[in-house]
Amino acid sequence: MEAHETHEKIHEAAHGHGEHGAGDKVSLNRKIAVGISILAAALAIVEAAGKSAQNNSISANIEAANLWSFFQAKTIRMTTMETAADAVEGLTTGAGLPEATSEAVAKKVADWRATAQRYRSEPETGEGRKELAARAKAAEEARDHALASYHLYEYGAAALQIAIVLCSAATVTGATVLALGAGGLGLVGVGFALLAWLAPTLIHL
Repeated sequence: MEAHETHEKIHEAAHGHGEHGAGDKVSLNRKIAVGISILAAALAIVEAAGKSAQNNSISANIEAANLWSFFQAKTIRMTTMETAADAVEGLTTGAGLPEATSEAVAKKVADWRATAQRYRSEPETGEGRKELAARAKAAEEARDHALASYHLYEYGAAALQIAIVLCSAATVTGATVLALGAGGLGLVGVGFALLAWLAPTLIHL
């Protein structure tokens, strides 16, 4: 009788342990499923931010190129005006021209020099060489900033993608270490994303 009761207790314990183990696995899978959902949402946000940063870098690069082209055009015009003024002034100085002609030539030379000076710097419109160079450099800085953000977002997205893969493997194998590794990679991915958002030029990878 005692042997029979002992056998029943062992069977009940084994059965209970099996149910407990299955319940733990289901609970773990549910937690991993929630983790995958969170990682997927984070991945979508990071990829969208990365795409936006990439577009911003392209736009800033185009703007910088256009501004430098405008700068070069202003330089050519300024040089042409200064050369013409110097040439005419050199040819007419001491040439004994009539007073009216000399005054007209002097006025024209003064106009050319004033135009050249306006090409050199024109704060009112921001289209002088000095202002164009400053704007072009600012656009280059914006481009570099956005490009650095894009690269960090890409690293973050890669970490999140690997984390999702590890989570999927954890649901199949039941290996808790894979789930923990996925959580760590998820934090790394979010860290890269925050760095890309707040201080993309803090580190250079």
